[in-house]
Amino acid sequence: MSWRRFGWLVAVVFFIVGMVGAFAFAQEILPGVPRSEVIIIEDPSGRSLNPARFNLWGGGVSSWSTGLQQLCLGTLWYIDPDQGIEGDPWINLLAAEPPTYNEDYTEMTVKLREGIYWSDGVPFTADDVIFTVEVLKAHPEMTWGGYMEVNVEEVQKVDDYTVVFKLKKPNGRFHTIFTVRWSACYIMPKHIFEKAEDPVAFEFSQPVGTGPYVLKSYDPNGYWFLWELREDWERSDLGVAYGIKPGPKYVLYKGIASPEKKVMDQMAHELDIIHDLPPEGAITLYQNNPYCVTWFDGWPWAHPDPTLPAVIMNHEHFPYNLKEVRWALTLAIDIVQVALQAYNGCATISPIHVPPTGLYPEWYFDKIEPWLKEFTLKIGDEEFKPYDPEVPMKIADAVKYAFGYKIPEDPQEIKKMVGYGWWKYAPDVAAKLLEKVGFKRDKAGKWLLPDGKPWKISILCEAATRSVMTRAAAAIAEQWRKFGIDAQIEAVEASMLWTRMNYGEDPDTVYWAWCIETWGGHPDLFWFLESWHSDYYRPTGQTVVAKNPMRYKSEVIDKIIEDLRKTDFFKEQDKIIDLGLEYIKVCVEDMPIIPIFSYNVFTVCDEYYWTGYPTSSDPYTNPVPNWGNTRFMFIKLRPSEKK
Repeated sequence: MSWRRFGWLVAVVFFIVGMVGAFAFAQEILPGVPRSEVIIIEDPSGRSLNPARFNLWGGGVSSWSTGLQQLCLGTLWYIDPDQGIEGDPWINLLAAEPPTYNEDYTEMTVKLREGIYWSDGVPFTADDVIFTVEVLKAHPEMTWGGYMEVNVEEVQKVDDYTVVFKLKKPNGRFHTIFTVRWSACYIMPKHIFEKAEDPVAFEFSQPVGTGPYVLKSYDPNGYWFLWELREDWERSDLGVAYGIKPGPKYVLYKGIASPEKKVMDQMAHELDIIHDLPPEGAITLYQNNPYCVTWFDGWPWAHPDPTLPAVIMNHEHFPYNLKEVRWALTLAIDIVQVALQAYNGCATISPIHVPPTGLYPEWYFDKIEPWLKEFTLKIGDEEFKPYDPEVPMKIADAVKYAFGYKIPEDPQEIKKMVGYGWWKYAPDVAAKLLEKVGFKRDKAGKWLLPDGKPWKISILCEAATRSVMTRAAAAIAEQWRKFGIDAQIEAVEASMLWTRMNYGEDPDTVYWAWCIETWGGHPDLFWFLESWHSDYYRPTGQTVVAKNPMRYKSEVIDKIIEDLRKTDFFKEQDKIIDLGLEYIKVCVEDMPIIPIFSYNVFTVCDEYYWTGYPTSSDPYTNPVPNWGNTRFMFIKLRPSEKK
């Protein structure tokens, strides 16, 4: 999407805004819903294909970004990917306190918060938690059902606000199924679902939740959902936990088709929160809308999510079973060019297998960087130090030259925004690694496999739904072609990408996606790392378990996972970090996937009607609106005095 195209859009929008501005204050979004009382938020799913279905447990809900998990349903705990609403990422919501385990992690006791009511006036109690678990356990085909069946022996009620889970095997991470990182297992209203003949088929078309908002109306075609603040908001989970009335009376989640339409709507103050944009769209708004709010107030603008896009290779296909090949492909990537082409330089890079977001720089990056600087690759009798700590400054200099953005002078500030370092662009070393395992070049300089056949790579990536991902894949393919590999991209719909990656049956294909996602607000890596254990291994042709599409097996990683299982999530953070550092070192040695950067989301907010959005200077929650964690934003939002 070109700057010229966006410039034309801005000119049109300014004309439109000038014509209609006089009527803005009298505007109604829907009959009886004044514009000044509603916050309008993009639903990035675009359209809900089954808008009358709100049964997340039963499946078949095509969009999780309609307000249901953000405003209505609740669960026991949340971990914020940033600093948290009160400066602590751990949040007790339906639970009154963190869980407690017995000594061998076979029992978990939960104390529930008293005084919370469902939105139809029924008290929330232990009966709801027990009912949820028992229904899911009896129906493993339901969302979260298989996890309950595998882990829960029984669940017992001690009193109305105390529940004890008896587990089938030790599991000091069982609580995480009820802990939101984007989403989690929400609690069912027992008094509603116990009347349903079939909990899977039940539509739940009039959702009842513990959250502060209730569904007022929705588009039968699935393009918008309108929520209204409960009259008894003080009895909602947020009301009981914080005692603060949410600012907006109404919240409208709205699917919007194109980046151009998002820019036009926000310039006209008809869209308060944009979920994501291509970089040039966000920059256009930042430069032309005086009410624009982005995570960083200036370059690089975007919010770094605790998600790590990477080049993912199936180790069961030759030559990706060879770490020399995986390292060669890494050293054949010029990360500066990838950052420029994918993100206009607004990327937060990571050389290691955790995203550089939240508190992870302090927990992991600061501690591992001295080791990275001394890490060597052995190629015959030679030793090569591949880590380059100067990459952030190189990106900053390239951005200044290419785009003229205002860049901080302080290297530490640049490091905070761009990341620490990355691997050197060293095609000569990459060539030696390939030659070491039998690769050769033809007369034209193209790489041949050890059997003499041309080496071809197809990079499977998302199509236009995430343009930065498509651009990054194209940039990597260009780098590899320059190195002498016949590399192309294949851009497909997201569902096709994830399906093909999980089965892994394409021998000449690598995948540009992610399999590493972290809490952001807690150092524990178990959330994604558990499924890397060889116990969960599934061969090519069978769908992988969770987060191991590369089908990586390592006895050392198995031991780290087993040790993590024995740590106390709440009391042994130092030990958790030490185990995480061990994991990082193993991954640097083996390079099971090639980490590139965090998924930076260009969430853009408009302060014309509302103020109080989270930013890097006030990082009380994640601003990306499809996250369940954004419910905490609503008690910070207040009507703007700027208009």
